[in-house]
Amino acid sequence: MAVHMRPSQALRLWQQVALSEVRSDVPDLTMRQMAILLIIYLDPPPHTVRGLAEKLGVTKPVITRALDTMGALKLVSRHRDERDKRNVLVKRTVEGALFVERFGDAIIAKGGELPI
Repeated sequence: MAVHMRPSQALRLWQQVALSEVRSDVPDLTMRQMAILLIIYLDPPPHTVRGLAEKLGVTKPVITRALDTMGALKLVSRHRDERDKRNVLVKRTVEGALFVERFGDAIIAKGGELPI
């Protein structure tokens, strides 16, 4: 099912979700961190630092810095790939799954408040 919005409605939704997130007691994530988190939780695994860097068009150190923050928040975890020690696997956590689900719920709630 396609959702049709005017640009002003899409921007209003983005604004309302952003305001809701900033006002809540959940951690503020940067756009980059949120993009990485959504890739990890919405795209099928496995996820590697190298693969995330390629997907976002950034360097591996950029991904590593973002993952450091998200790891400290327990939204993701990292483990050395046992089959290829050069790779670092990025895995989902229960806390991260709950964060993403709550974020989706916030988008739905704010979307329902948009004027028609």
